[in-house]
Formats: sequence, structure tokens, C-alpha cells
Amino acid sequence: MIARPPQPSAEPAKRTRNSARTKAAILVAGRAEFAERGFEGARVDAIAERAGANKRLLYHYFGNKEDLYRAVLRDAYEEIRRGERALSLDQYGPADAMDRLVRFTFRHFLANPWFPRLLGTENIENARFLKTLPDIKALHSPLVGQITAILKRGAESGIFRRDVDPVQLYISIAALGFFYVSNMATLSVIFDRDLSGVAMVQEREAQAVQMVIDYLKTQPE
Repeated sequence: MIARPPQPSAEPAKRTRNSARTKAAILVAGRAEFAERGFEGARVDAIAERAGANKRLLYHYFGNKEDLYRAVLRDAYEEIRRGERALSLDQYGPADAMDRLVRFTFRHFLANPWFPRLLGTENIENARFLKTLPDIKALHSPLVGQITAILKRGAESGIFRRDVDPVQLYISIAALGFFYVSNMATLSVIFDRDLSGVAMVQEREAQAVQMVIDYLKTQPE
């Protein structure tokens, strides 16, 4: 009888898949906990419970609470930057590219209300954790380059003004979505309108696009 050679174990691959899934679940749970309770109020036990993970694994993968918060913060910025790169804005004309960037930014905040809350938490902390992320500036520089290229193409084609600071422009674009989403509840009460309604959201998005495009247009002589 010929002995069969031992079959390779699939356990390492399975373990790798499980660890990746567990890490992702912990990051998602961390987003929710930090966004809802702030850094000081968030509890590691609650994050582990939300993720359905063993607390020891949380410490194993991410270290302490501060390190987990840093990982959540980095992941949040990486996610929006990935979305912006996926827009492939260099394939579109300047006005269309800017339209798409404004809509994406607005919709990202709308679809991820935890993101404005997380940024609010970090601002309460005076960006003390963000300052410790060594790659954060490099993460944002492609976005500035992307906007700069759109502005340059628009100016060269005669449809955009030439005196626009790309950083100031992005701050304005982000503010148009950030403020609306982060203050939706209070503004709905103050103005007696349901700002979360589809019609109101669509109207606000269209107005955000129009405001940016109108600002960028060359002024008639």
C-alpha cells in the first residue's frame, strides 16, 4: 500500500482571512464607538463587543486604546482618499471634474455620518492624535495635486479663474457637506424642515455644486 504524502494544511490561509476580517470589524466598531462617545468616553470593552471580537485580539492587533484610535483615524482618511482617486477626475473636463468632486465629497459625508463626528472628536482633542501620524500629510498631498491639476486645466481653457488656492477651495468643498451633515438635526428643528429628506438633500447637493462652479468661473470684464 502506497502511503499518501501529507496534504498541506489550509489553516494559515484561513487564519489570515480571519485576522483580516477581525481587524476590519474592530476598525468599524471603533469608528462607531469613538464617533458616538468621543475618545475619552469610548471603551475598549464596548468596541470588542461591537466587533464580536475577543478583547485580547484587539490589543494584539492594535495595541492600546490610543493606538486603536489612531488606526481608526488613519483608516477614515484613507477611505475618503481612495474614493477620490477612484473618481479618475483627469478623464473629465475641468467643470465636470469639479462637479464630480463636490458631489462625491458631499455624498461621502452623507453616507458616513460617523466621519464628521469622528473629525469633531479629533478637533476637540486639538488634533493631538492626528499630529502623531507620520504619513498623514503624504496621504493628503495627492488630493491637493489633483485639485491643482483641475484648476490649471480650467484656467488654461479659459473657464476658471487663475487665483484659486487649491487648499482653500477644498476646505470650502468639504465645509459645504460637513456642516450640513453634522448639523442636520438642529437645522431641521430650527427651520422646521426635514433636511434628511431626499428632496432637501438633492437640493443641497445641487446648490453646493453650483456655488463652487460659480466661484471658479472667470469673471466677465
